[in-house]
Amino acid sequence: MQKYIIEREIPKVGTFEREQLREASKASNTVLAELGPEIQWVESFVADDKTFCVYLAKDEAIIQRHAKMSGFPATKITQVKRLFDPTTAHAGA
Repeated sequence: MQKYIIEREIPKVGTFEREQLREASKASNTVLAELGPEIQWVESFVADDKTFCVYLAKDEAIIQRHAKMSGFPATKITQVKRLFDPTTAHAGA
């Protein structure tokens, strides 16, 4: 499976209360269960009018299916090519 970052434009999502986020999570999880093991939600980050979600998926098409079935837009889908972090500076040293 590949790692993807999904940008979702959702007006005022940054003002959602905990219960609204809980309901959104439940809706997403229901669709994920229907789609099976070829897609997994890792985590999401909430900004003012967007969320940035990290998913593992077999391909972009299944992410689009999740977006359509759940009603959460997939405004932009970007496949992650590589990861690096502060420890990368010390790799091989």
